[in-house]
This record gives sequence, structure tokens and C-alpha cells, in this order.
Amino acid sequence: MRLRDRVTLAPDTQRRLTRAMQVVLVGLVFIGLDRGNVGIIANSAIALGVTYLPATLERDYRIPMDARLTLWITTAVFLHALGTVGLPGSQLSFYQSVWWWDHLTHALSSSVVAAAGYATVRAIDLHSEQVTLPPRFIFVFILLFVVAFGVLWEVLEFAVGGLGSVFGGATILTQYGLEDTLLDLVFDIIGGLVVAVWGSAYLSDVVGALVRHLERRTDEA
Repeated sequence: MRLRDRVTLAPDTQRRLTRAMQVVLVGLVFIGLDRGNVGIIANSAIALGVTYLPATLERDYRIPMDARLTLWITTAVFLHALGTVGLPGSQLSFYQSVWWWDHLTHALSSSVVAAAGYATVRAIDLHSEQVTLPPRFIFVFILLFVVAFGVLWEVLEFAVGGLGSVFGGATILTQYGLEDTLLDLVFDIIGGLVVAVWGSAYLSDVVGALVRHLERRTDEA
């Protein structure tokens, strides 16, 4: 039995879970409006938009997004948005009050980024006869790709936080210091490692669709 067959998820179950998270995200937008918190509004609205991305990719680009992959993406953005809100009556968000929340969301988000990088580079490898990428190279590439994206994200957090301080407004992204940045990068690498080890088991359908898309583009050219 293949690894991907050991973890199953019925499409109906995935759709119900996704719809539930989408409803909560809409609720978070209204919570942000009620509190006048731009960070909650922006993060929740963006996360809500991302939850529709898998269906768009499948409909418009014929990229197969099975139930597990769709739920994986949805859960990552949902937990990030939820982290900007705390318990009712609390002034602290889950990012501030739950020590492991930031680590969890970074690992999940980085695994989604790593999956996108893996699927792309693997499709190029299979499509082009001029490109040959050994498995070890792909492994290292995914880790470097995730670290680079993580560094870019941390710089963005620092810049947005700095602008918020300068102009006295609410920030969409918050940077909690050097130690937090280093830990974020560690958990980014953990997310990348998960994809580097098991990516081929769960992303083969996506890779195949990308290869066919590249072949069509080559034929049209």
C-alpha cells in the first residue's frame, strides 16, 4: 500500500470542514470590524480568499486538488487568521497567549510553500529533457526555497510592523523579536523537511497536471 493511501479523507468530509472554516473566517472579519482591528480584518479576508484557491486551480487549470491537499491548504491559512484573535474578552491573540501557535502556523504555512516549490521544480524536471535534477538536489532545493521565503516573510513582518509604529496604526503582521524570528525559521525548515521527505507521495497528481500543462504550452508555442 502506498503512503498516500494510508491517510484517506472523503471529499464530502473535506467540503464540510472547509465550509465550516470559511464560515468562521467570515465571522472573524466581523469581529475585526467590531474591534476596529485592521490586522484581524486583513488576515481573515485574505485567508478566506485563499480557501477558494484550490477550487479555482482545479476548475481553471485542471490541477487535481484532492481532499487532503485542499484541507491542508485551508487549515494552514485558517489557523493563521484565527491566531490573530484571542478568546472572547481577552486582549491577547492566540499568537500572544499560546506559545506554540506561531510555531504550528509557520510549520504548516511553510509546508504549503514547500509543496508549491516541489511541484513546480519536479514538473520542470520531468518535462524538460535538458534539465535533470537528482532527488538530493530537489531535497536541498526545497529547504533553501523555504528558508528564502521564510526570510522574506520575516523581513516583511519587520517592515510592516515598523510602518505601523511610525504611522501609529494597527499592523497586519507583527514581529516579536530576533529570538522569535530564529524560531520561525526553524519551524519553516521543519515544514520544508516534511514535504522534502513525503512530497512525492502526496503531490504526484499535481506534478503530473503541471507536466501536462507545460507540454500543452510547448505544443502551442
